[in-house]
Amino acid sequence: MLQQTLMHAINYTGIGLHSGKDVEMKLLPAKIDAGISFHIHTKKDVSVIKADPFAVTTTELATSLGNEKVHVSTVEHLLAALFALGIDNAECHVYGKEIPIMDGSALPITNLIKKAGIRSQYALRKVAKITRPFLFEANGKTINARPYDGFYVDYTIDFPHKAIGVQRLALEITPETFDEVASARTFGFMKEVEYLHSKNLALGGSLANAIVIGDEGVVNPEGLRFADEFVRHKILDFIGDMAMFGMPLQGAFEVRCSGHQHNNAFLREMYTHKDQYLRFEELIPEQRKADIPYLGLGTAMA
Repeated sequence: MLQQTLMHAINYTGIGLHSGKDVEMKLLPAKIDAGISFHIHTKKDVSVIKADPFAVTTTELATSLGNEKVHVSTVEHLLAALFALGIDNAECHVYGKEIPIMDGSALPITNLIKKAGIRSQYALRKVAKITRPFLFEANGKTINARPYDGFYVDYTIDFPHKAIGVQRLALEITPETFDEVASARTFGFMKEVEYLHSKNLALGGSLANAIVIGDEGVVNPEGLRFADEFVRHKILDFIGDMAMFGMPLQGAFEVRCSGHQHNNAFLREMYTHKDQYLRFEELIPEQRKADIPYLGLGTAMA
């Protein structure tokens, strides 16, 4: 299997969840082995930060990454879409401090990537494969990883609110099945939203980009997109957080009641003990490259 990047650049603008202001984004094709990088533009300069579990600076409300100079938040939905659609190399240029929240799901950016097109590059895809079972538990949150040729998630959530309760969904993530979770929106409770607004946080959050749950149930007049939209969104977040590893991670993951902080702690622990649990390899295509005139959605080229 060959590496892939975007065929064309993507430009879009949307509301930032935290600032409530418009944020401009550009996604550009990248060279072979470049990986996924975030180019954070400020008035003074541009800082480049690569997807890396140790680049995560905070996991409150969303996943943020950065360095001593800058940070960018709410990266998980974008990373999930890039991972699930098989994009190995891309430059994410951010003209602000966060990724646009769009409608609270990964559907808008997924559609933009599909419209832009995906092209193969003449280099083998590099992956990190889990080689032995790895159980990571803390504070009632569990991630149980095991070897698997692909990316499989079996996720359970358990919320005391009657609108959510216990939900479970198992799914192998591929470009085709990603639609099952891509449109699932982020969610929060009315009391939390009111508190965050009082602290000048989540100023861009609204019924247009989140499911809001009140005492009696879902407040959004249109209701849910799926009966189990909550667990679907948790899977979406999990995919994005695992994409922070820096290269495609392959394995089967049984997850219970996890969140951004636990997901990142799992990745850091896994990477710290990579010699025990991971094998890094290139995926060999079924045919020799010389026999493949056309791959993916675009022209096969570097």
